[in-house]
Amino acid sequence: MSSAIRFITGRFGRVALLAMDAPLVTHAHHHCHVLIKTAGADALFQVRGVPCPLTDHDAVLINAWESHAYEHSAPAAAAATGILALYIEPAWLEDCDLTRVGSDPVQCFTRPVISITPRLKDAALTLAALLAGGHSDAAACESALVGLLLSVLVAQQPSPHASVAISRPHHGPSDARIRRAISMLHANPGDIPDMGTLASRCGLSRAHFFELFRSNTNLSPLLYVNELRMEAAFVQLAQTQDAVAHVASGLGFSAPGHFTRFFRNHIGVSPRAYRSTVVARGVAATAS
Repeated sequence: MSSAIRFITGRFGRVALLAMDAPLVTHAHHHCHVLIKTAGADALFQVRGVPCPLTDHDAVLINAWESHAYEHSAPAAAAATGILALYIEPAWLEDCDLTRVGSDPVQCFTRPVISITPRLKDAALTLAALLAGGHSDAAACESALVGLLLSVLVAQQPSPHASVAISRPHHGPSDARIRRAISMLHANPGDIPDMGTLASRCGLSRAHFFELFRSNTNLSPLLYVNELRMEAAFVQLAQTQDAVAHVASGLGFSAPGHFTRFFRNHIGVSPRAYRSTVVARGVAATAS
């Protein structure tokens, strides 16, 4: 069973040290996502349908709102894959001016796979050691994170052995009807209407709505909704003492077990396991 060693959240987003031995469903984040292997068997991600290896020599980079899935294909007897996972807020990237090395705080990665340089490896080990040691200082984590991201952005610069780039999605929906739909989805992730009703409110048929939503976002409406629910769950579990059943109900799940399965399929661990290992703003959350 996959496990969480530590999560730290802050204005930078979320940083996690995970031990993975099971696949995750296709999903997306509003974050810029960096994945670096720290131990165990090699693994594979699918990023918008492109196979991306996660190895001792390769890191995986995923831009905001790019769909991806984790495929764990190692033998059952193999050690779980240790993964340092960064979920970086684009606004924080822009505030830190890290995009001077990249470019765009939302679409800052030019390639889905990069070679791990010695500098990048050292920076990743420094941050992983903070998490593994139970360090709860978000400021220290943020400082190490800046060093790691600078190494990532430098390492992605073109080289003779560069990975083939994949096409990038648009910055935001160009269609006003899809912008309206997204605004309604954000208004209350726990009370999202069925897609037919949402389409009707936007003046579209259900089929046309799905087609237009995907062409504007490169995501299905369901993947988008799932991200909103997961992010709401992360915040509530880390920053409140609400019972898991209460969180589940507030997010529209008919039973706590459905929420637990949904959460585990997206991050690899249960809501209670996440809560027991998360440090929010330097203060450990209280489990319920």
